[in-house]
Amino acid sequence: MTAHTLDELLAEGVRGRHVLVRSDLNVPLDGSTVTDDGRVRASLPVIAKLAEAGARVIVMAHLGRPKGTPDEKYSLRPAVERLAELAAFPVRLAADVVGPSAKELAASLADGEALVLENVRFDARETSKDDAERAAFARELAELTGDGGAYVDDAFGAAHRKHASVYDIASILPAYLGELVRTEVEVLKRLTEGAERPYVVVLGGSKVSDKLAVIDNLIGKADRLLVGGGMLFTFLAAQGHKVGSSLLERDQIGTVQSYLERAAVAGTEFVLPTDVVVASKFAADAEHEVASADAIEGTASGETGIGLDIGPETAAAFAKEIATARTVFWNGPMGVFEFPAFAAGTKAVAQALADATSAGALTVVGGGDSAAAVRTLGFEDGQFGHISTGGGASLEYLEGKELPGLTALGA
Repeated sequence: MTAHTLDELLAEGVRGRHVLVRSDLNVPLDGSTVTDDGRVRASLPVIAKLAEAGARVIVMAHLGRPKGTPDEKYSLRPAVERLAELAAFPVRLAADVVGPSAKELAASLADGEALVLENVRFDARETSKDDAERAAFARELAELTGDGGAYVDDAFGAAHRKHASVYDIASILPAYLGELVRTEVEVLKRLTEGAERPYVVVLGGSKVSDKLAVIDNLIGKADRLLVGGGMLFTFLAAQGHKVGSSLLERDQIGTVQSYLERAAVAGTEFVLPTDVVVASKFAADAEHEVASADAIEGTASGETGIGLDIGPETAAAFAKEIATARTVFWNGPMGVFEFPAFAAGTKAVAQALADATSAGALTVVGGGDSAAAVRTLGFEDGQFGHISTGGGASLEYLEGKELPGLTALGA
C-alpha cells in the first residue's frame, strides 16, 4: 500500500467538497496566550492550499490532555484565533466536536472557508482503547463531510497515537498524506537510513527514561551522542559521580552503564558534560556557580545543590562536536532555558546547529521543548534544516517503532 498525497487530492478536485484535515494545534499556552505558534504556522500551508482550491475545510486537532470531557483550559480557541490571524481566508471555531455547533457550521461552510472543531479529546472516544468506540466517533467525524468527503492527515505530532482522528478515520474516508507529515517522514528517514556522517545526536530534557529507547536504537548508528539536560545526572551517577540534589533516576543507572559499555564496542562515543551550572535552588534568581562534573557536591551549595545547565566548557565542547558533523539531530534542552541564568547551554547548542546549517550540514531540531527553546532564545526557523513538529512522534520514529498514523495511510 502506497500513501496517496495531497497533490493527488488536489488533482482530483476539491472545490465544493468537505475535506477533513487532522492538524497539530497543540501549542504551549500561558493562560489564553499562545507562547509558541510554530505548530499553527506549520499547519497553515495545507489548510491554505485546500481553501485556495475551493475546499470546505474542517480541521480536527487536540490540545493538552483533557479527560474526555469539555474543559475550557484546553479549548482550541487561542490556537484558532492565531490561525485566523495568519490565514487569508475565513476561519471559525465550533463550540463542540461533533455536536450541534459542529454540524451546523460544517453544513454552512462555503467554498474556501475553514472550520476548526473544538478539541477532539473533549470526546472520550477519541483516545479510547476500545476499537468500536473509536470507530463510532470516527464515523461521526466523517459524517460532517457529507458526500464526496476526504481526509488529510497533516499532524505528525499525533502520528504515534492510535486515536480516532488519526487512525480510524483513515479507513472511513479516502485518505491522503499531508505535506507536513510527508516532509517529517522524509527528514527522519534521512536520519535513520544512511545518514551522512559524521552523525551527531544531541539529547537533553529532564528524564533519561524518556530517551532510553532512542538511545538504544542510536548506538552503533550515530557517531557521537552528546548528553545534557536533567538526564545528564543519571549518566554522571553511572560513572560514579555524586550529583547533589540534581534530577536523578536511580533505577536507570544500571541501564545507562550498559549503554556506555555497549557504545564503546559499537563505535558510538558518548560525550558527557565536564562542567555544570549548580544552583542553590530551583528558581530563576537562585545563586549559582560553575562546578566540575565530578565535584558537584563540592560547591557552596553542597549536597543540596541542583544542576540546572551544562557549563561553559561543556557548551564549547558540544559546539565543537556539532561543527564537525554532516548530520545533527537535537532533542531536549541543555538546561532550564526558561530561566535566563540557565539558558546559556541551550543557546550555545542552538547556535552551533545554526552554524552547522550554514556550513551545509543537515540539522534537525526534534520538536517539543527544543523547538520552543530555539524560538524563545531568538532564533529563526530558517536557521535550521528542519524543526520537527513531532516531539514524541519523532523519538518513536527514531526508536524504530511503527507509528499508527503512518500505517493507516500506507506511509
